[in-house]
Amino acid sequence: MSDPVSPGPRTLSTPGFDPSNQPWQVADQGLSAVGAQWFEPEPFRQLWAAIPGWQQDAKSGGADLRSTGREAAVLIPLVARPEGLRIMLTKRTAHLRDHAGQISFPGGSIEAEDASPVDAALREAFEETGLPRTHVEVLGSMPKYGTGTGFAVTPVVGLVSPGFALTPDAFEVAEVFETPMEFLMNPANHRLYQAQLPDGRQRQYFAMPWEEHFIWGATAGMLRNLYRTLLSAVLRAEDQGF
Repeated sequence: MSDPVSPGPRTLSTPGFDPSNQPWQVADQGLSAVGAQWFEPEPFRQLWAAIPGWQQDAKSGGADLRSTGREAAVLIPLVARPEGLRIMLTKRTAHLRDHAGQISFPGGSIEAEDASPVDAALREAFEETGLPRTHVEVLGSMPKYGTGTGFAVTPVVGLVSPGFALTPDAFEVAEVFETPMEFLMNPANHRLYQAQLPDGRQRQYFAMPWEEHFIWGATAGMLRNLYRTLLSAVLRAEDQGF
């Protein structure tokens, strides 16, 4: 997400604790993985069409959508690779005001010139990474997700055809990388953390560490919701015999 420009002294938004150094447990109780056979473009289109309704994990966060005036959109890019779909993610630079240094989807605030959240997600993805919108087949949008920094984020899911050349914005993006969808859609790779906050409250959040990247917070919450929804679609597809 792009960093909104605000007047006054610069104050970085940080969680107040080390998210990767907290107690955790595997979050796969009674849940199965979404099979690798779905992570090709055509099978995934069929699975998407079978979604019975969007599922939100009760512990994924994102439920607080009180009006803030900070509407945003992100693109969840599913890149079609020979080995299967991979989700494109970015690592934000360390100096940004919101979510500095964290792993995120490309995206940002919805501007007045954007025709829709989809338009905003595609525009921001191009501005941040150089991903051309001509390579993105938009499948649809997930329900809005509220972040702790006051954004109401619309996640837009799109299949991305290969053959593009990225030109990341060095001010906002420290790195662009891809993670196998098979890994992210397997609850055996989902961790549920619990942190004691400085004010005495406790916070639970999902994380999906992959290689040297710690995917957590809103990004992991959206991925968890995507997983729960796709799993419901798999179960429906199996009931219908395809």
